[in-house]
Formats: sequence, structure tokens, C-alpha cells
Amino acid sequence: MKTQTQILLVGYAALVSTVAAALLASQVVAGSQVQKFDEIDVKRINLREDDGTIRMVISNTTRFPGIIFRGKEQPHPNRRTAGILFFNEEGTENGGLTFGGRTVDGKSYSSGHLSFDQYEQDQVIQFTHGEEDGKRRAALVISDRPDQPLDFAALAKYTAMPEGPEKAAELERLEATFGSATRVQVGKGRDRSAAVALHDAQGRPRIVLNVTAEGAASISFMDEKGKAVRTLTPTDAPASPGS
Repeated sequence: MKTQTQILLVGYAALVSTVAAALLASQVVAGSQVQKFDEIDVKRINLREDDGTIRMVISNTTRFPGIIFRGKEQPHPNRRTAGILFFNEEGTENGGLTFGGRTVDGKSYSSGHLSFDQYEQDQVIQFTHGEEDGKRRAALVISDRPDQPLDFAALAKYTAMPEGPEKAAELERLEATFGSATRVQVGKGRDRSAAVALHDAQGRPRIVLNVTAEGAASISFMDEKGKAVRTLTPTDAPASPGS
């Protein structure tokens, strides 16, 4: 014969089971419906295809991903930021949007960056801004990248190396092998001059159109060592007819 306590326990267990089943059923139904929220606080959001392929990540600094190549993540050597990363149909990073800013010891720092990557390579188009202690730079940069994919084995080796001359030398080797060559740069420098620079395939500036903050304008033609071999200013222009 069941005691009153036993009857209460059985009733409680039945009630909990019913509520749990109802919650589970509601979650199954909700999974196929659009969910609406007035506000949501998260540290990271992963947008995926139906097959699980990553297509976009929105993340804070702590949870920001490393380098994701064909769905596999590897450490990034120096990326410490928050923002958005975009991925192609194969789950490989192909662009990003990041922002930052802070004050340290009374000095302000700020940055903004939008980039588009070459297939299985790094950025070839950048919209970038940087500020450090009152000096500001903003530019559109178009670059060349090597035809071969990024060498993640070499990158992992570099990341695991202790700080020192050998690691610095390895970074130089990586940059020489897989670094970019700037081809076009349009922007404002830290000296407040505005410039358009056209570079050759080795990344060397060959033509520079420049206007200083004071308004002095010039066009410079550069040799392969970056030395101006000829510079034109408004006073060099031929006089207009009838003047």
C-alpha cells in the first residue's frame, strides 16, 4: 500500500516528465520557425550552411577565430581584435571587417579595416584607417598576392617559435615568400598629405601624385630604388594659349 509521500513523489515525477516533454516538443517546432528577439547579448555568432560549412563569424576579441582554411581552424600569429569574418563556400576565410579603439596612458589609438581576400590567400583589397597619438592614416590599398595558397605549416612553425632573432628571421622569410606587393594606394598620410601611388609588380612606387597639407601639389616619377627621377609641379606646366 502506497504511503501519501510515495503518491506525492509519483505525482511530482509525472508532472516534471510532462513539462519536460512539452518543452522538448516546443523546441522541435520552434527549430523550423523564425525566432524573433528584441535584444540579444552574445560573445560569438557562427553562421553556417545547412551542411555545417562556416560562412560568417561575428565575435568579440576573446572568441575571435584564428585562420579557418577549408573548415579547419589554425592559430593566427598576431590577430587580436573583434569584428566579422566572411568565408567562401569551402569554409575558407575570404574577407573581414574589424574595428578597435582605446586610450592608453593618455594616448588614443583607433583602427578600422575592411578587406577582401584572394582565393586561399590574404587580402588584395583593403579599406583601412589607423590612428596613434593624434596621427591618422586612411587609405584604399590594392595588392598582388602569390599564386600558391598560404603555407599554414610554415605559419604554424613560426607561431610556435619563441620570441627572438630566429623568429624575426622566419617572419621575414614568410613575408618574402608569401607577402603582398602593393599596386595601388590612395589615401591620407600621417603628415596630412593626400596621395595616389602606383606601384610595379614588386611593390615599388613608380608614380606618386601628392598634395601636402599646405596645398603644394606634385607628380613624381620614381626609379626601381624609390628615388624620384623627375618631379612635376604646377609651375612646370606649359602656359595656356593666350596667356
